Amino acid sequence: MKIKRKERSPLYQYDELAKSVVYTSKGSKVVLAEKGADLQLIGEGRSAFAFRIRGTDLVLKVFFPQFEMIAAEEAEIYIQLKGNPFFPSMHESGSNYLVIDYVQGTTLFNCLVKGIPIAAGHIKEVDDALQLAREKGLNPSDIHLRNIIITPEGKVRLIDVARFRQTKKCSQWEDLKMAFEKFYRHERFPKKVPVHVMNLIAFFYKKGLLPSFD
Repeated sequence: MKIKRKERSPLYQYDELAKSVVYTSKGSKVVLAEKGADLQLIGEGRSAFAFRIRGTDLVLKVFFPQFEMIAAEEAEIYIQLKGNPFFPSMHESGSNYLVIDYVQGTTLFNCLVKGIPIAAGHIKEVDDALQLAREKGLNPSDIHLRNIIITPEGKVRLIDVARFRQTKKCSQWEDLKMAFEKFYRHERFPKKVPVHVMNLIAFFYKKGLLPSFD
């Protein structure tokens, strides 16, 4: 009689996938040394790398060893955001990882690089998403062009919520809105911007070297 093999639980599979990710240091930079064959690297952040799990619409976000404490913090934030349609849902979490929805689409950063139009309606959707987050007791922070995605259906989704519990006021999104109104909507503003120019603008913004919008 053939014994039917017991299927492993999704939690066990996610845990094994997370364990397959090995980071190493190269000076002050963290680099990916190893990963499981079922993981496709799709994003590199300051505290974690994101991998799409092949054959699924899920993302495994694995935090660097020195930032593992952020995994629990971000998991709690996703629980607070449950039901907010502008953010991916969280399916599982572990000591150093999260499993969330894969969001297909183009970031606002790449929209500018590729010349894909950004509409006033998209800006309004981001405002709505952030307001719903505030109503859950959160303080949305670190909202930048690489964290806002326009889906193939033209809808807005936001990712990376690790800093949504900061107590200080973050003006990043308000600055981006002002730039949209003052520059992007101007008829002479180029709707396609080279990536090196975008990176330069981001660098000067972070250093506080851009002129005030006032």
